[in-house]
Amino acid sequence: MATIGYEGVLKMIEELTTNAGQIQDEVLREILSRNAGTEYLRGFLHGQTEKQLFKKNVPIVTYEHLKPYIDRIANGETSDILLAEPITGFFLSSGTSGGQPKMTPVTAQVTKNCELFRGFYESPVIKHFGDINQAGKRMELMFARPEIETPSGLKAASVSTSIYKESKFRTILPKLYTSPIETIFCPDPNHGLQCQLLFGLIQRDEVVTIGSLFASTVLRGIKFLENHWQELCYDIKTGRLSDWITDSGCRNAASLVMKPNPEQADLIESICNCKSWEGIIRKLWPKARYIGCICTGVMRQYIAELEFYCRGLPLVSAFYACSEAICGINLEPLCKPYDVSYTFLPSMAYFEFLPVENDHDESIDMKKNDEDTELVDLVNVKAGQCYELVVTTCAGLYRYKVGDVLMVSGFYNNAPQFQFVERKNVILSVDQEKTSETDLSKAVTEAKALLDPLGFILTEYTSYVDTSSAPGHYVLFWEIKGKEGKHCKELDPKIMVECCSRMEESLHYTYKIYRKRNIIAALEIRVVKQGSFEALMDYYVSKGTSLSQYKKPSCIKSEEALKILDSRVIGKYFSPKSPL
Repeated sequence: MATIGYEGVLKMIEELTTNAGQIQDEVLREILSRNAGTEYLRGFLHGQTEKQLFKKNVPIVTYEHLKPYIDRIANGETSDILLAEPITGFFLSSGTSGGQPKMTPVTAQVTKNCELFRGFYESPVIKHFGDINQAGKRMELMFARPEIETPSGLKAASVSTSIYKESKFRTILPKLYTSPIETIFCPDPNHGLQCQLLFGLIQRDEVVTIGSLFASTVLRGIKFLENHWQELCYDIKTGRLSDWITDSGCRNAASLVMKPNPEQADLIESICNCKSWEGIIRKLWPKARYIGCICTGVMRQYIAELEFYCRGLPLVSAFYACSEAICGINLEPLCKPYDVSYTFLPSMAYFEFLPVENDHDESIDMKKNDEDTELVDLVNVKAGQCYELVVTTCAGLYRYKVGDVLMVSGFYNNAPQFQFVERKNVILSVDQEKTSETDLSKAVTEAKALLDPLGFILTEYTSYVDTSSAPGHYVLFWEIKGKEGKHCKELDPKIMVECCSRMEESLHYTYKIYRKRNIIAALEIRVVKQGSFEALMDYYVSKGTSLSQYKKPSCIKSEEALKILDSRVIGKYFSPKSPL
């Protein structure tokens, strides 16, 4: 990719999207010709490779269907029970958006596709912002997690950790990034975060982009800086790392570059020591051209707060991918973060789409029986229609339901463009009603509009169903931040009660009917103190989730996670009446 330049890559994208249908057929043909003889596919195809036989006989599956095969490989059986190409390792999903972490095979082809994909998603960014690799350095917050060795000897790691371990990445790291490798692999994420922010501040005049994989991690970094800037300035002034950073790798990396710089420390201190941190990112890193992080899906809730800190600096969601498959890129990186669409690349996997339908006003539900619903090919999806993504990959996933619901927003040449709608099955339900992630997000958006004119920002939220008393009711945990030094204690309780009412009024018809019939009790908002959702993140990271890949759950299922939030509640508010 690097040899042909970004303009050459853009031409490749034109060719791929123009010939999307033909390329999809070739991808499926290649996957089936290689793998039709595996134990898994042989039971459905009997050695045949025809597309129509594949669509007729191979079932639509979830991870639980394929897990026994993956477990067998992890325990030492040969990989040809699932795929012909040798497995080199496994990717681990974060496990925070949909339950337990999933382990999916990695092959040489998967690694090659990942390298190609980077060139694809970076080229539109270079087109609009210039080649940042030549302009300066990236201050990207990156966190690796320890690998897990399976009984077979094969290693399992998060996608991001796998990338950080590659020799190619380690070679380019000192030139292109502000963070030394030791800070990325630091066992303690807080030690690593402190050091990465420190190195980013020391090299602030070279930084041309700031980011992380997800918006939540960027915000975690800014909030950490907001709480520790005085200590960081002291470290820069003295040229010594704080004593509480005990990791030897971080200390060794710091000793190589740190030297006393009181002038720089005073300048950073004067920037940070202000009443409002609005626009602080631009002030601290004046050459930054954009913030690169995923802001779609569940990350949408962080956009308002990120925009507060960056004040006009573009937020760029460059790609859509998951542990199971590489999918699409954002061809318009300058578009508003709420309007991002991803153009699917037909060469990365064989894509099919399961239509979804409205189960009530504005809420999305699956067709009742997958087997009775014909999946739609990539080039045959309809604009405005919602689908659940189903992938067939070179790594042994066949007609695999990813669990993401997408809406077709348009086409680029013959390739569809999708907007992320929600994760499937992330819902609240007391009785027979189903409240989806999208329903919840819309209701929260309506309610938090009451806070904005008063100088407050809803920075985080999550939910759960409280059935400890009858009837059960929806509970929302909100973390609220005041602008211009305001404290959330100054917020009028009447406004919070009105937020409860506004949420209920914004939910779907079935919910309102059940509320009127007292099948569901009044919605509750519990306001938690500042830092509560950071404590929640710390809990999931302590359980093995990579900080780089952490996605806060929209609905809390873990009793321990619930205790963390409940212990930090500073106010409880209920809707005073049934919605109209």
